[in-house]
Amino acid sequence: MDYCNLCPRGCKVNRNMGQKGVCGETEEIRVARASLHMWEEPPISGDTGSGTVFFSGCPLHCVFCQNHNIADGTNGQPVTVDELCSIFLHLQEKGAKNINLVTATQFVPKIRSALIKAKGLGLSIPIVYNTSSYESVDTLKYLNGLVDIYLPDLKYASSELGKRYSNASDYFEVAKKSIAEMYNQVKNNGYDPNIIVRHLVLPGCLEDSKAVLKYLYETYGDNIYISIMNQYTPLESVLLSEGKKRNDDFSGLMRRVTEEEYDEIVDFACDLGITKAFVQEGETAEESFIPDFENWNLDDFLRN
Repeated sequence: MDYCNLCPRGCKVNRNMGQKGVCGETEEIRVARASLHMWEEPPISGDTGSGTVFFSGCPLHCVFCQNHNIADGTNGQPVTVDELCSIFLHLQEKGAKNINLVTATQFVPKIRSALIKAKGLGLSIPIVYNTSSYESVDTLKYLNGLVDIYLPDLKYASSELGKRYSNASDYFEVAKKSIAEMYNQVKNNGYDPNIIVRHLVLPGCLEDSKAVLKYLYETYGDNIYISIMNQYTPLESVLLSEGKKRNDDFSGLMRRVTEEEYDEIVDFACDLGITKAFVQEGETAEESFIPDFENWNLDDFLRN
């Protein structure tokens, strides 16, 4: 793709010539980690773990991103389409419940090629697409028939929050269209769940969380699952730009969500009538949710 339009940023750089898009990546696939991951929703992780493949770069760059050191391209190892195919097959051999593609937007055409090749070589476990939902519908259409389960976020309903925390005032409008495309692709494929929409409750943003849940329930009812997450972790390294004073607009993110705040959102979901929901209990806002991205090596992974 000479002029990249894979994501809604539409930066149109020539990634084939080594230029980096807003995502921070050229056209070369980079993987920050592939492993069995036990910290997804129960039907995704199962008993053996989800076969997660974390891709480097991200079109959205949320200021509170817990995976900031891969989203900003700090970590990641170049892989070819053939090597990515081998990663998928090796995860299946290790007992992965599924292949979980995490933040893959910027590499979708090559991932599509790797999936088709891997399926031809015996890849048979479900494919999960794990995304911020800041997606182009045309890009999602590349995945039609290849993805079995979608795991999208719906981060904000407010354009103000989208602008403040992700520099994307159009986030909600884009995400609504993206989730609709995902739903239409998998709604009759026989998997249960085939779509789980995640919402991370942010401190002090309860009215926005309620707007997100209200939209999802009024639009999809019990045809989707909703994951209401309390694991927001304030990471100083994310909220401080290099050598600069913290932006006051981010000051509200310098604490965790209180138990009372989270309970209010869960109670609101129940009052709406939401029954297909995953909730988190106890001290889930821990850094144990953040994998080690610095010590992963492709050769070591394929040998073990």
